[in-house]
Amino acid sequence: MAKGGFKGGYGGGGAVNMNMIKQAQKMQENMLKMQAEIEAQTYSATAGGGMVTAEVNGKHELISIKIDPEAVDPDDVEMLQDMIVAAVNEAVRSAQSAMNDSMARLTGGLNLGF
Repeated sequence: MAKGGFKGGYGGGGAVNMNMIKQAQKMQENMLKMQAEIEAQTYSATAGGGMVTAEVNGKHELISIKIDPEAVDPDDVEMLQDMIVAAVNEAVRSAQSAMNDSMARLTGGLNLGF
């Protein structure tokens, strides 16, 4: 070993690293709080000119579906099925979009895989 040996340590950067860790922990706390808030919200969407309304929560779970009686045509069940699928998918997209927007605000636009 060279004269003076290995002194180890981080050259005084320990305080900087601790600050970064505290910031990361605070960001994680904020993310968890925000996620809980979004999961508690509901998102709705309609299809077929308002004939079908779907409501989901922030966990992307279907909460309710409302079907206008005029949308029920025994001769065209397929159209009603398509409207239901469209309304549910749009409500889920709204919930996902809200989550993505909130994460972007929280992370300053950094893509952290959320």
